[in-house]
Amino acid sequence: MYARSIPIVPAGRPEAGGKDAAFEYLTTRKDELIGWARKFSLFPYPFVTACCAMEFMAVSASPYDTDRFGAALPRFSPRQADLLMVVGTVTHKQAPILLKVYEQMCEPKWVMAFGVCATSGGFYQNYAALPGIDRVIPVDIYIPGCPPRPEMVIDGIMQLQDKIAHASHPIVNKDF
Repeated sequence: MYARSIPIVPAGRPEAGGKDAAFEYLTTRKDELIGWARKFSLFPYPFVTACCAMEFMAVSASPYDTDRFGAALPRFSPRQADLLMVVGTVTHKQAPILLKVYEQMCEPKWVMAFGVCATSGGFYQNYAALPGIDRVIPVDIYIPGCPPRPEMVIDGIMQLQDKIAHASHPIVNKDF
């Protein structure tokens, strides 16, 4: 956990800014705690459509073990997930379904484009394939490859964890 250096000045002093300085310190610490907890409790929802599914399954196997990153328990309901892993080719016909799945997820939510087909349409440059899922939903992490190696997926998960840990969290409020 990264600690921000905010000076602790007794409340009530004019140079301290009154009660706000103590509140700012406590809010910052609570923000870091929430980021740390979310970082290690990812619940992925696999939206698997094509051949990258084999590599997705390999990531959960014992040599790579996504459990050590807190992302081992896939959810099969978008309402229980906070990480949407789009694995494989998405067609124009599937795009509204993908959008509906994304909208059903609770906040905060993150999206990972798994493989070159989900990232840019891959070698399916035709009328049926969607040229990247970022045309339908916002994407946080892109993992290229056809199919991507499990090491690349783990690197993507670690980058997402870093992004989650350093994001500001809207749950932190003044009423604690």
